[in-house]
Amino acid sequence: MSQDAQDLAGLAADAYVYGYPLVFGLSMVETCLHKGFGALPPTPFNAFGHATRPAGADAHFVSVNNDTVYSIAQLDLSGGPLLLHVPGTDGAYYVLQFVDAWSNNFAYVGRRATGTEAGDWLVVPPGWAGTVPDGVRGVIDAPTAVVTVVGRFACDGPEDLERRVRPLQEQLTLTHLEPGEHRTGLPAPDAGVPTGLRFYEQLRVWMADFPPAPADRAYQDRFQPLGLLEEGPSPFVPAGSALVRALNEGLARGKERVEAAGRAGSGDGSGGGWSMNPHLFDYNLDRFGVGTIDAPEWKTADREASYLDRAVAARVGLWGNHGYEAVYAQTFTDTDGAPLNGAHRYELRFDAPPPAEAFWSVTMYDTPDYFLVANPAGRYSVGDRTPGIVYGPDGSLTVHIGRERPEDPDAAANWLPAPEGEFRPMLRLYMPGRAVLDGEYVIPGIRRTDGDGNGDEHGDGGG
Repeated sequence: MSQDAQDLAGLAADAYVYGYPLVFGLSMVETCLHKGFGALPPTPFNAFGHATRPAGADAHFVSVNNDTVYSIAQLDLSGGPLLLHVPGTDGAYYVLQFVDAWSNNFAYVGRRATGTEAGDWLVVPPGWAGTVPDGVRGVIDAPTAVVTVVGRFACDGPEDLERRVRPLQEQLTLTHLEPGEHRTGLPAPDAGVPTGLRFYEQLRVWMADFPPAPADRAYQDRFQPLGLLEEGPSPFVPAGSALVRALNEGLARGKERVEAAGRAGSGDGSGGGWSMNPHLFDYNLDRFGVGTIDAPEWKTADREASYLDRAVAARVGLWGNHGYEAVYAQTFTDTDGAPLNGAHRYELRFDAPPPAEAFWSVTMYDTPDYFLVANPAGRYSVGDRTPGIVYGPDGSLTVHIGRERPEDPDAAANWLPAPEGEFRPMLRLYMPGRAVLDGEYVIPGIRRTDGDGNGDEHGDGGG
């Protein structure tokens, strides 16, 4: 490949990293509209789809949580503002997270951000300058015309779902403030584009319809040689062989870059391989609304570096919250540095409960998809709200991880089922304590407890 072709492929890799959150996020918007996922039914724009149970193995969504019940709405504000009504939850944890087309978290409504009282909020499109009706608690300014609202209600089990959560879900409403027209779907990429170039065609069409923050546009302008800024008919249908090769090479390089950064994580790797980065979602540098914290502490210092952070966040935890709302930690290895694998048994021992003002959990995911793991027990996570969980006399808690249910009753009560192959657990801390945000809290490592056949309790980490 010539130097010019190499440069073009490198530019295409940059475009992949830059555009991955937009393409992946809006692809999930389409899934929500037309297919739903897990317990969430397909739901049209400007209406909430409510899960009827916590997410399970059928929810093919990256790093979906099993702690809360989802209520998700895709908003199309091209027809004007929407009036959002939220119920009072009498102190119970919930959050409505507002995510723009570029995966920026730009507003929050809920226990941490606005309290748990009932009220109305006005969600307005970019550039709206109308009159705010009386009685609303505030205005939520959307940076893009399409917005995802991710609602999470803490749920303590089936009984709590029927008694408390479902009535709250039913009180979430969206109403048009003004009569008007709105589209019925996202702009469609050209169907004639070859499958291998579909990512770049989606990026081209959706970038034009959902402009980024002004400060990002200069970086985006670099992609002119790739045809990503062209309007009208797709340049990728009649694309020349040199451009096609560069785009395919760039796609492979961009994917490799995101995967490598996602596995490496951004934390310090302390605690036996855990990576906990309260600042993973700090890539939003421009769009701060209700419930967000507009401060240097919560902004990535380097704008260009923020593009890779944003892609990694979308890859490992699309639609995840800022660290001040919830913190996520992941690990791929045990205390010996060996990959976690369902062929072995493990323990995760907390001397004291992790510091979280709302609640915490450890959830099991497979690799490389980061989906929940089907298991006979139907258990996907263990946390402080797990029924029957057993603490030690000293207040400690040991989570037992493996494919088979432990024979000991106390260990079985604290069992987190694992898949057959390699896996990645995730620790979630909702409304994390200051020790987490300051980096003082160290997550204990996951220790392998079965032998390798040579009398070594820890084994050699292989298998």
